[in-house]
Amino acid sequence: MSDKKRESMDKKVSIIMPLYKDKNFVANSIQSVLDQTYKNWELLVIDDKGEDGSVSIVESFCDERIKLFHNDKNSGAAVSRNIGLKNATGKWIAFLDADDLWVPTKLEEQILFMEENGYNFSYTKYQWINEEGSLLNKEISGPKRITRRMMFNSCYVGCLTVMYNREIVGDIQIRDIKKRNDYALWLKAIKKADCYLLDKNLAFYRKCKNSISSGSKIKLIKYHYELFNKNEGLNPIVALWYTCMNLIYGVFRKLKYTKEI
Repeated sequence: MSDKKRESMDKKVSIIMPLYKDKNFVANSIQSVLDQTYKNWELLVIDDKGEDGSVSIVESFCDERIKLFHNDKNSGAAVSRNIGLKNATGKWIAFLDADDLWVPTKLEEQILFMEENGYNFSYTKYQWINEEGSLLNKEISGPKRITRRMMFNSCYVGCLTVMYNREIVGDIQIRDIKKRNDYALWLKAIKKADCYLLDKNLAFYRKCKNSISSGSKIKLIKYHYELFNKNEGLNPIVALWYTCMNLIYGVFRKLKYTKEI
């Protein structure tokens, strides 16, 4: 192992995992973290009171790197991610929902990519899987470099693929918004560092029926407006402008960066 690679491997990754009614998937998600070739990590699992037995599944993993936190009541992903971020101790921050998966080399490849290029914020390509874990032949990518303006126009990155340098980006906390709270994180991070694409499929996003990410177009407009108005503190006119930009660029993003494979 080279000195540079050894130095990179010495830096801890804090992985943030909200947990809510994920008993059918969380064991596989945690196992995909345990299978990582990069071993210097902590997994912060935040129980959001799903009361479905998923907590006992997390507790069945006997690994001191897995740290379980409990919300006082069901509070949503934004609150859960804030708790995870507040308790993170690593240089690198990564995110994995309790129904998604990583390939074994995800952390190692992404950290080396960032270290070698001097990047502080990055994401990767990913593929869709169904509830049974079978590939859906969809690959999601994005621009090689995302600037602040580009990120405000559209959310190009998948939450399960993101990694950023906490020492540069800082300890992010977001407002309690029910949807697009992962996007709220990237809008904060992009103010400190541009985001770069590692052009490899290193994660699997599970498409589940009746997920919180689904919903009507009208509700989608509402949640985008709240994101810019409440989380970013933009005045109503500017918030509405970015909401419209997201609708326009969202169509462009899907056409250009979603590919059948």
